[in-house]
Amino acid sequence: MDRNAEQVWLKPSGAPVSCVEKIKVLNENYAELKALAHDALEDALILGCSTEQFRQILHDMIDGLTSSIAESDE
Repeated sequence: MDRNAEQVWLKPSGAPVSCVEKIKVLNENYAELKALAHDALEDALILGCSTEQFRQILHDMIDGLTSSIAESDE
């Protein structure tokens, strides 16, 4: 998959999200997170940090995310 292409967003059932407004919000959130992560990586490199360590920290952060909202297949 082209990492620059828009994502296909899936419901818990595996069916694609079809609402245009929902897809727009999800794509905007993705673009913002990607830009922020890129800027943070560049800051880390300028400050002398390891790329691998920074990536691992981001992976760990994402893996540790939780939500009080249950998944819904609406």
